[in-house]
Amino acid sequence: MSDGKTINTVLVIIAMEAEAAPFVQHMQLTKDEPSLLGPPLPAMSYSGAHGATKIVVVCNGKDALHGVDSVGTVGAALTAFAAIQAVKPDLVINAGTCGGFKAMGGEIGDVYVSSSFKNHDRRIPLPGFDKFGTYTVEAPECLKLAAALDLKVGVVSTGNSLDCTPTDAEVMKANEASIKEMEGAAIAQVTQMYGVPLFAIKSVTDIVDGDRTTGEEFMENLGAAAQALQEKLPKVIEFLAGKTTACL
Repeated sequence: MSDGKTINTVLVIIAMEAEAAPFVQHMQLTKDEPSLLGPPLPAMSYSGAHGATKIVVVCNGKDALHGVDSVGTVGAALTAFAAIQAVKPDLVINAGTCGGFKAMGGEIGDVYVSSSFKNHDRRIPLPGFDKFGTYTVEAPECLKLAAALDLKVGVVSTGNSLDCTPTDAEVMKANEASIKEMEGAAIAQVTQMYGVPLFAIKSVTDIVDGDRTTGEEFMENLGAAAQALQEKLPKVIEFLAGKTTACL
């Protein structure tokens, strides 16, 4: 981040409404009616400011057919693509919850900042396509941010399933993943197209390599993880406000 571009507008992409609500309330953001992203996307947007820094939060919204949050890479990529066009941010933050790994020192409630983004369920064992499947995107070095806010730093590994198959586990180990989630790498691919810097802030709901069922542990800890995220995310905005990207 050597260019030191002034951070005038921050776009925060959060997949689920339950993950976004505490931050939206804390920052006193106003729901945009209609959404800045517009139809036919179900995505919602909330706008406000912290000092001179404009803040826009977007959520993927509800799937029209099934009535649940549109989680996963398709919703994430569509939302990111439309939001960047509409908002023209100086910086994008993908915030939300994730699975952590005890092998990497992860615990429930830990909050991580990304070092890079990779996919673990796009397995294409053909020359060239293998790296395309993983599609590694490096994140800005956020060492100052991590030190200031006591955040852990790790690789974000993205897939479209909440559970973890043995093959997924092998790929995530190869990815050196500290975080397992369902949107980050898709958003990273979009931000790379636009040349907009992106980092992720994720709080741990479940331990992927633990002895409990992922879905059960996720639902049990979602509220606490969302609260942990809410405690850190406003501090991230405070850290960024009025500064340049060199502050990371």
